[in-house]
Amino acid sequence: MNSLQPLGRGARPLLLVLGLLGCQRSLPPAAPQPPVATPSTATFTNPLLPSGPDPWVTQKDGYYYYMHTTGTNLRLWKTAKMSELGAAAGVVVWTPPLTGPASGNLWAPELHWLDGKWYIYYTAGPAGTNLGQQRTWVLENAAADPTTGTWTDKGRLYNPTADFWAIDGTVLEQNGRRYFVWSGHNGQDAIQRLYISEMRNPWTLTGPRVELSHPEYGWELQGPPYVNEGPEILQRAGQTFLVYSASFCGTDSYALGMLTASSSADPLRPASWTKSAQPVFSPSPASRAYATGHNGFFRSKDGQQDWIIYHANSNAGEGCENRRNPRMQQFNWNADGTPNFGPPVPIGTPLARPGGE
Repeated sequence: MNSLQPLGRGARPLLLVLGLLGCQRSLPPAAPQPPVATPSTATFTNPLLPSGPDPWVTQKDGYYYYMHTTGTNLRLWKTAKMSELGAAAGVVVWTPPLTGPASGNLWAPELHWLDGKWYIYYTAGPAGTNLGQQRTWVLENAAADPTTGTWTDKGRLYNPTADFWAIDGTVLEQNGRRYFVWSGHNGQDAIQRLYISEMRNPWTLTGPRVELSHPEYGWELQGPPYVNEGPEILQRAGQTFLVYSASFCGTDSYALGMLTASSSADPLRPASWTKSAQPVFSPSPASRAYATGHNGFFRSKDGQQDWIIYHANSNAGEGCENRRNPRMQQFNWNADGTPNFGPPVPIGTPLARPGGE
């Protein structure tokens, strides 16, 4: 690691180095993985692809659009059936410039349809191994199909009151307003915290940056570094759930935590949110699911089922690299209205396809 720069007054050099090392998503050649099975008429098996860290899914006009971290570019998969993702051809929709502040280390892309246009939010920094300049960036496309058209660089998305290391951004819409939620540093240490700011438009933040969560329970403190990241939004029956990934992604203990708020509450008020004291989705060695995290959500095509997509390693000790593979499974709801994701389903287990496929 070279050219490390301090995060702000009071930064502790050791924590900074650990944080930057810990949050690196290096992508060496993938190790052999279980083959992706061709789905039968009624079932499919996990993993969906041999490799796919930080998976993301959205839907529009009868199609699913899928993305994951590649490290070097932004690639988009389009499919009518999530159970057949392995048969879809990915399209590179963005290749970064060779130099500059967003030329390398592209992580955690998300595709959103907002105000009649497509937007991709992604993390990037200067090419190389010094990850201290990772920030969030935005692309815009007016085409109806995001695999076509022209992607325009809208620049860096940041809060003007606190411009620090920032990754893994997503969008929350509540009370007629739009917010951006991400993982970042506070300028004083290398602990990854969850922040929220209101959005003036899809590429501009305004108002205060508010911390919603930081690692505090034992299951969030597997590291170092100590991490809350990968926030994702799930809304149902008057409640908003912010599901996030906790602990260092290089450990086998990477798991999902959750914040809960009323769908009518002000999400900028930390008091609006209640944090679960236990993880809501955890690794399962028996299922060959290690480092389970960085998830997304989608509905089945018939609109009757809720699904979680996440990445996991198939073997212990495989770290935060491209051995992480995408998996999906249906989930249900508890009597109190909270999601029940259950345990990870063992890889290779035949599962019924999402309804409508």
